[in-house]
Amino acid sequence: MIKFLIFLIAITISLPAAFAQEYPELGVKIETVAENLKVPWEIDFASDGRIFFTERVGDLRVIQDGQVSEPIISLEVSRTEGGLLGLALDPAFDENHFIYMYYSYFDGRDIYNRVVRYTENNNNLSEELILLDKIPGSQWHDGGRIKFGPHGLLYIATGDASNYNLSQDLDSLAGKILRINPDGSIPEDNPFDNEIFSLGHRNPQGIDWHPESKILVATEHGPSGERGVAHDEVNVIYSGKNYGWPQIIGDETSEGLENPIIHTGDDTWAPSGAAFYDSQKISDWYGKFFVATLRGEHLRMLDLDLENNQVKSSTALFSGEFGRLRSANMSPDGDLYLLTSNQDGRGSPASNDDRILKITPIISGPKGDSSMPPLKQIQAGIMAENVSCKQDMSLVFKQSNQMPACVMDSSVDRLRQIGWAK
Repeated sequence: MIKFLIFLIAITISLPAAFAQEYPELGVKIETVAENLKVPWEIDFASDGRIFFTERVGDLRVIQDGQVSEPIISLEVSRTEGGLLGLALDPAFDENHFIYMYYSYFDGRDIYNRVVRYTENNNNLSEELILLDKIPGSQWHDGGRIKFGPHGLLYIATGDASNYNLSQDLDSLAGKILRINPDGSIPEDNPFDNEIFSLGHRNPQGIDWHPESKILVATEHGPSGERGVAHDEVNVIYSGKNYGWPQIIGDETSEGLENPIIHTGDDTWAPSGAAFYDSQKISDWYGKFFVATLRGEHLRMLDLDLENNQVKSSTALFSGEFGRLRSANMSPDGDLYLLTSNQDGRGSPASNDDRILKITPIISGPKGDSSMPPLKQIQAGIMAENVSCKQDMSLVFKQSNQMPACVMDSSVDRLRQIGWAK
């Protein structure tokens, strides 16, 4: 009997936590979706419920029906800060099954980064197409975030490859935010008639667009230790603008160079992946910019006035509770996912690190009556997250006036494109 009990205890300890940690002051809970991972770096979501994620060691894996797959591809990558980094599913993934990745490699003499596209079929990848190659790389400052923008173009954040002169060089792809068509060609309205969208970046690691204004915002690592201060940055990105590295940092000014909307001064966040919260699930969070921080070991919540280039509030959430955070991403159904990075050689990993975490609201109060229109449910005092829709229907809100509606699940993606959000 004692041996049997010891066996049961060992099994329980080895399984992912079956409970969620609640934060009543924020109205949210956090649960572990996957654990014991190898430095997860990026995550993206298919409409059929599959979750794809990269591990810096070179593996792409899938979470399906709650189970983490073996790698569906393993790439030979250069390591340290590089490796298999960015990941994006094509906006038309349901039709074309295109998957895009950014990774570092060593050609026998130098380190480079490249962007590739594969075709996915039943969790198998084929038809590799190299879209961008020979992006300067090094053991540090490889950037790596890729994401599709509001108009279906692919944006790529690249680091300065530890050579700050490259950030101002329009003949180099390093230290830039790049923009290409899904087939690798150059959009006609790119500002420099090449892949470059903006320049003067040191090591940008997070990009996303405000859900209403569609303004692009990026996070960037500052020169901690190089010039005696950190000055990590969050920048509002516009086509053709120069964000100053290495000529200016922080509040320094120079003609023709852009200042960040916020910088960290002497503090170090090491900001990484970031996302605007574009759901009504946690209504107080809508429109806020969430930044995963590595050295800062917290999730930074920023309320940004982008039109006036001002920060209305800046709050650190979950400080020190999960260690280093690599990425923050929104799922199509309105949950916020976090990736930890405690196995990257700079953290203090717990026994179950690294992990993928999911933030959802704590549901309280009565459930709505699906036979009633959603507006009437809300008018009757039902909380938005408790409004009920009929089977195979989802609740969406018109972003301009927050008008609720229940629509067929198959119509949600189309409605998101014209100003509705779950």
